[in-house]
Amino acid sequence: MNLGVVILNWNGENLIKKFLPSVIKHTPVIHNIYLIDNGSTDDSVEFIRSNFNRVKIIKLDKNHGFAKGYNIGLKKIEDDILCLLNNDVEVTENWTEKILKQFVAEPNTVVIQPKMRDYYNKSNFDYAGAAGGFLDKYGYPYCNGRVYNKVEIDNNQYDKTREIFWACGACFFVRNVVFKKYGGFDEIFWAHFEEIDLCWRLQNQGYKISYNPYSIVYHANAASLNQNHPRKTYLNYRNMLFTITKNSKNNLFFLLIEKLFIDIITALYILFDKGIMHFTAIIKAYLSFYKHINLLIKFRKNNKREIKHYKIRSIICEYLFYKR
Repeated sequence: MNLGVVILNWNGENLIKKFLPSVIKHTPVIHNIYLIDNGSTDDSVEFIRSNFNRVKIIKLDKNHGFAKGYNIGLKKIEDDILCLLNNDVEVTENWTEKILKQFVAEPNTVVIQPKMRDYYNKSNFDYAGAAGGFLDKYGYPYCNGRVYNKVEIDNNQYDKTREIFWACGACFFVRNVVFKKYGGFDEIFWAHFEEIDLCWRLQNQGYKISYNPYSIVYHANAASLNQNHPRKTYLNYRNMLFTITKNSKNNLFFLLIEKLFIDIITALYILFDKGIMHFTAIIKAYLSFYKHINLLIKFRKNNKREIKHYKIRSIICEYLFYKR
């Protein structure tokens, strides 16, 4: 079973210098390593060409974003398994072997996420992926090891292979043939939530998403786009709406009414916590959502929608009122 480790990069020279050496060191030479460059204007590509002959470079004409950048670049890659890896991830010894064995043993598992810890505080889980992701009814993501903004210390409490709802795009192992059969990432997302959308679509087709604790990586979360940037707030809220509209089995009208109420509450909290720019970003997210709603409903009608996507109704309420 061939593995292709695929790093998407845009102006990430400093991140490449810091994190790529671990990928070179700990990825067996039988596997391929690729860099899809999203039209960088720094010296990323030149640095790799001068220092890492092993890395195969696929150069794109401009920054197409996360979703489209991967979709374009992966057309040229034929390995059986793809590992879509952020340029801000440090990998560890034997990080690929257990996951590849799981793919062999479980033919119906099409996406696997390793255990993700915080690069800056290595005893803690990573905020973005932790030990695998889930959604509440309204599309708010949370993880084993991270609920809302509370991140757990890794005390081996999630050290069993288990089924999850979504795998983090920062280190996303996927069967190449399945990724391409179902259209890859939806390019309307640009960045953020496209991996959740894909995992949801694949589960609606009867496939499984899994977490493997025997592979460990360290993620420098938000190195590319800081959590406190309003652009991230905008993309998260907009793409959350895109995702549940496309994929949810629930009655869409009532779901969106309920979600609007929840989002108003969180927007007011964000207004006082992060300021007017983030509050405005949520309003812009809703405006963009309504602009695209006819297209999203068309996707919804054409998509297979088979599964109930949540176990918890509202992770926000669980966190605030029940101290989950």
